[in-house]
Amino acid sequence: MVRIIAGTARGRKLETLEGLETRPTLDRVKEAFFGSLQFRIPYAEVLDLFSGSGSLGLEALSRGAKRAVMNDRNPACVGIIRRNIASLGFDNAAQTMNLDYAAAIDRLSQEGAAFDLAFLDPPYREGLSEDAVARLFRRGLIKPGGIVVLEHAAELALQDAPGVFRVTKTKRFGKCGYSLIEEDET
Repeated sequence: MVRIIAGTARGRKLETLEGLETRPTLDRVKEAFFGSLQFRIPYAEVLDLFSGSGSLGLEALSRGAKRAVMNDRNPACVGIIRRNIASLGFDNAAQTMNLDYAAAIDRLSQEGAAFDLAFLDPPYREGLSEDAVARLFRRGLIKPGGIVVLEHAAELALQDAPGVFRVTKTKRFGKCGYSLIEEDET
């Protein structure tokens, strides 16, 4: 069961895609990184790039984010995200996109979008993490001082990319973990 863990929609259940195609973020992992970002979330503009059910973007909205853009390449997931947005009453603060991550980054860049926080939970074994994070910073989608939160398999933590991004914190929870990533201005 996937649910909102804090804020205005606390305890509300979210619809998810059946089967193994998506892998919802565990509550304890979500609690850990949202806890470390709690003062950055109110009024933030948030991107949930590999959204699945929309749980990370919706959690941010529940905790006071101003706006969330949720993208997934799977049309069935986007339908679920839209239903979750409507059931929580976040229609005015949420936007959905149904694109591959690279196309989503390109479109958002062309639109002049910029985010305080970006959540990335890509398929662990597809090797998309480093490219997705680098694209976000290179295309200017992360505001100065903004943070990318990357969920990953415990053994697949990212390394710094000098001049592009640096990993400021990594925590592991059994088989998964997350890293907080900032722009590297060196």
